Amino acid sequence: MVSLTMLVHFPLIVLSFTALSLASPLRSIPHRHRQFSRNCAPPALNSSAVPSSSMTPTSYVSANTALASVPALNSSAVPSSSMTPSSSSATTTITYQVPTGTSSPPVSSKTASATTTTISQAPTGTASPSVSSKYVIAHFMVGNSYPFTVDNWLADIFLAHSSGIDGFALNVGVDDWQPSQVANAYQAALQSGTGFKLFMSFDMTSLPCSTAADAATLRTYITTYATHPNQLLYNGRVMASTFSGETCTFGQGSVASGWSTQFVQQLTGSSAVHFVPSFFVDPSQFNTYSGVIGGMFNWNSGWPIQVTTSFVSSVPGLLGDIASGLSSAVSSALSNLIGSTTPDDTYISSLAAMGGGLTYMAAVSPWFFTHYGPSSYNKNWIYLSDDHLYASRWESLIKIRDQVDLVQVISWNDYGESHYIGPIEGEQPMSQAWVDGNDHTGWLNLTSYYASAFKTGTYPTPTKDQLIMWSRPHSAAASASSDPVGRPTNYQITQDKVWAVVLATSPATVELSTSSTQSQIFNVPAGVSKLAVSIQPGGTMHGTLTRGGQTVIDLQSTSFTFEAEPTTYNFNAHVVASS
Repeated sequence: MVSLTMLVHFPLIVLSFTALSLASPLRSIPHRHRQFSRNCAPPALNSSAVPSSSMTPTSYVSANTALASVPALNSSAVPSSSMTPSSSSATTTITYQVPTGTSSPPVSSKTASATTTTISQAPTGTASPSVSSKYVIAHFMVGNSYPFTVDNWLADIFLAHSSGIDGFALNVGVDDWQPSQVANAYQAALQSGTGFKLFMSFDMTSLPCSTAADAATLRTYITTYATHPNQLLYNGRVMASTFSGETCTFGQGSVASGWSTQFVQQLTGSSAVHFVPSFFVDPSQFNTYSGVIGGMFNWNSGWPIQVTTSFVSSVPGLLGDIASGLSSAVSSALSNLIGSTTPDDTYISSLAAMGGGLTYMAAVSPWFFTHYGPSSYNKNWIYLSDDHLYASRWESLIKIRDQVDLVQVISWNDYGESHYIGPIEGEQPMSQAWVDGNDHTGWLNLTSYYASAFKTGTYPTPTKDQLIMWSRPHSAAASASSDPVGRPTNYQITQDKVWAVVLATSPATVELSTSSTQSQIFNVPAGVSKLAVSIQPGGTMHGTLTRGGQTVIDLQSTSFTFEAEPTTYNFNAHVVASS
């Protein structure tokens, strides 16, 4: 998801790779009819030990833009978005009729495919079970849902629910049609009969927040859905979050006072809010918001965002000329950063210092690539997503699950940054060039497996053999013939490989092939195995799983070829999975 405001904070990164970066990633803002003006580069390493903002936020919408209010849920018609916001926080009583039956999930199809080269196993032990409730949430960009109907929402809810996801965090911005889509989402969740939960994630890089009146729109969202059966309640209160918001004063003397007096304190009774924002501030400043927040969401924990080309190049003795490619020593060192819980530890300890009972929400994400030129959002970089980032990050969070209350998957449908795990649908934020044809729903197979382990404390025993593979469309060093945007920053830190994860019901043999002459055989145990193989231009993805002389899985992508000379740069992933 792109905010056109980027706040970057980088502390000193030492060779042990333990420092935490507080950079706020620029997200692909899908909101329609926006004016934007931005000139910013991807985050760069800042040697200062004290986090500092390296970019000045730029407003891309007029402060006078009118915000539509949130309509009350109408079970018989598509809600209107023509209501006028009210500054009152009084709760409206709405009666919801819960369906007596469950609708049938829509049938969906997936393209299959596979691949291989290094092998590692997930932990064989179990995490410490606990009695506390755990939730897995997916970040949903309402701004990409412009053409959605209730049926579209229903299909996504069924798919997410069947994949171990408990709810959507609904990212909402300034567009006047978004309240109608939020109403559709709540209606679909109710109609699904699954108990699927929803809560608001206010995009404060889009919504205005300089006056007291600006807070009315946020409160109206809360009061409208506070008693809805599918609203997520946490600690008995209405769950609410943000993307950014650390500069919002709502006309008050400070940020803390603004959020407290204009939002939290005005929501009482059944509308009382459990506020877990993603504020991009140094965790040592969390106590500034004591009495305001119910916890914090660590958005940037989903990627090792401190790993940049300059960071890798600065490591003495590990890398010569980065243009010649990563050495094995550097690749090994970087793999240790994949899924690291260092960012989590910092948030957890800072919240604990404020007293007990505060909620920690961590992020997990499978990928990151964005490719906008100066004429649009002017953001063109990757974050390191190699070494089975999605699986490794999940495994790390499961190890510390007793300290993590919720996990938010970034994202369900943020196409602009290439980390979507849901279907490609709705309205894209001008990202078709690198998104179309690159399905990611194979990652849902992994989501189901790891979400179960996170929520229960025990890795499930696979009941069905599965193979998931992914790779980029072309070599990292390839030169595009016609791309005015240019290579993405940090392109040198990624490897030309096919990554694969196997979920095996019992020991089996897996063969990953990238051509008729290049293949590798792996003997995998029961459970999960992470494999990888190198790929060269002209290569494909083909994987098989055999057992007892019988082929159980034969997975090959029919629409993927690793290009030598692409027309445009595309560092998105192409994902295939067995059905």
